[in-house]
Amino acid sequence: MFSPEGPSLRELAVQALSSVERGYDLLAPKFDATPFRTPGVLLDAVAGALRPLGPFGEGLDLCCGTGAGLGVLRRVCRGPVTGVDFSAGMLAQARRAHPCARFVRADARALPFAGAFDLAVSFGAFGHFLPRERAPLFAGVYRALRPGGCFAFPLVRPPRVGSGLYWALWGFDLAMRIRNAVWRPPFVMYYRTFRLPDVLADLARTGFRTHTRPLLRDSLLLVARRPGG
Repeated sequence: MFSPEGPSLRELAVQALSSVERGYDLLAPKFDATPFRTPGVLLDAVAGALRPLGPFGEGLDLCCGTGAGLGVLRRVCRGPVTGVDFSAGMLAQARRAHPCARFVRADARALPFAGAFDLAVSFGAFGHFLPRERAPLFAGVYRALRPGGCFAFPLVRPPRVGSGLYWALWGFDLAMRIRNAVWRPPFVMYYRTFRLPDVLADLARTGFRTHTRPLLRDSLLLVARRPGG
């Protein structure tokens, strides 16, 4: 699963026993050499799906990590792009990859923006939020967008019940729950808590109007628009 430039098993174990923030600080220098980075084919598909929805002015990459989503924003936004993350290590890597972008260290559940962006994207970060945390997360994005602005992110279709991937994800989430029950600080990362019907309901309660667009064979793009504009 990992290239020779990626983290060792020991490094992954240390990360897994750390907090989310500390874990990503440790993983940051080698993150792009792991399978956790959003693949380029998916980034290209998202950019292609967003382009007809524009034009967009300023863009925000929520939980930007090492900055994969910033490349998408630069392709579809005419104005400046900003990355926000709470890991200083990940932001340091993103700054090296995207020196022209702006970066803000902040908790995604308490974004320090108001009416600043026309498009917000996020890639692969939602497993780090418990279901009860989606309300402040989505509310913060709503405030950060200008009227008429879009919040867009890809979702992988759930695996077939009983398939190998289904049981692998179920087993990972179970192992993570056991880890968090017996070890502190917790490391929140669950694959099966971000279900489309629940997410759509939470976005609607926040005030977004939503629709989906097909991406690759096993994924779709969820587009949530703030009314107005």
